[in-house]
Amino acid sequence: MIEIRRVFTHVEDIHHEFGPPAATPLRRGAIAVLLRNPFAGRFEPDILPMMDQLQAVGVNMAQRLRVAMDVPVEAIQGYGKGSIVGAAGELEHGALWHVPGGYAMRELLGWKGDATAYAQGRADGPKGQPANALAIVPSTKKVGPPGAALDVPLTHINAAYVRSHFDAMEVRMPGAPLADEIVFILAMSTGARVHARVGGLHANDISRWDGLR
Repeated sequence: MIEIRRVFTHVEDIHHEFGPPAATPLRRGAIAVLLRNPFAGRFEPDILPMMDQLQAVGVNMAQRLRVAMDVPVEAIQGYGKGSIVGAAGELEHGALWHVPGGYAMRELLGWKGDATAYAQGRADGPKGQPANALAIVPSTKKVGPPGAALDVPLTHINAAYVRSHFDAMEVRMPGAPLADEIVFILAMSTGARVHARVGGLHANDISRWDGLR
């Protein structure tokens, strides 16, 4: 069911947005996998088997993206995901990426999925495992032609309401998807928008235990 044709990776460093150069450039990366849509051209009531098979794809793509960005896991502060469905598919086929793509990045970044495990880490003191990747991974999807672009949303990995990390990354795979294909996308960033200054809570103001209380 999983037939991958191409993988496309993009990494960029943003030094400034017409203001003073940032002390540390913002690094954003995206990885897109192109595969055949087994449901193209017909309505299939049960599409969940493909979601299960996409789990391994999500894990592999998350790991490859982190390597391509060439930063430690601890440096990742923002994430997002998306999908572009070829014209012979339906929007719901793109929704198959919600679980495999989102949880792959969260697990890479330290999410345990178990409040008990976090509580034990907290009890162990400073050396314990802190909560991480607590926030839902934002997402978008569309049906589009070859070369279609998608603005993939990015938010903070632990608190989606941290304004400085509201961002989006335009992603496209040249010449794809064909009508019977799907592009699945993961995106990550290392920090806030360069020159972010619209107020609100800062990432450092948020306790990574808040989501577990």
